[in-house]
Amino acid sequence: MTKLELELAPLVKKLSYREGDFTLASGQKSNVYVDLRVTALHPEGADLIGRAMVEKARTLGLEVDGVGGMTLGADPIATAVSLAAYRQGLHWPAFIVRKEAKGHGSGSFVVGVENLKPGGSLIVVEDTTTTGGSALKAIERVRELGFRVAAVMTIVDREQGAEEAFRREGIVFHRLLTLADIRGA
Repeated sequence: MTKLELELAPLVKKLSYREGDFTLASGQKSNVYVDLRVTALHPEGADLIGRAMVEKARTLGLEVDGVGGMTLGADPIATAVSLAAYRQGLHWPAFIVRKEAKGHGSGSFVVGVENLKPGGSLIVVEDTTTTGGSALKAIERVRELGFRVAAVMTIVDREQGAEEAFRREGIVFHRLLTLADIRGA
């Protein structure tokens, strides 16, 4: 784990980690729920998440022209990453993928397209990844608009099939933390 990930893990454990009886977005039942929105909306959490994802993308040599994902979980993450990149002199605008197109305005599934380089290379972000379904839907939407996906990045990978699902689609997947990392923090 990187220094930033080591700093992030105890904060996630404190703010977002819960044990009990939960139904996840994937429909699976779990005795652990990690509500990363709480950490991503916390100033220290947003700062650590943004810097950690930028550091990982740069270390991997990813080409990045924008960052975003499926609303609502990805919204604060994309903003944090975009701002962290900007502070390092990088232009990585944030975008949001809607679950459903609005019946008014442009009617687009993707908000912020105007700030993105046409055909650019994007990072799709998630808060918690289980099966990868939300990210795969976001990828489908941005590809329909002619964008390429450089990678999917998540704060917490539950290690329940997402990595394999992305691999089947030819998409690189990176995580900052796993559930074991959080439990051990």
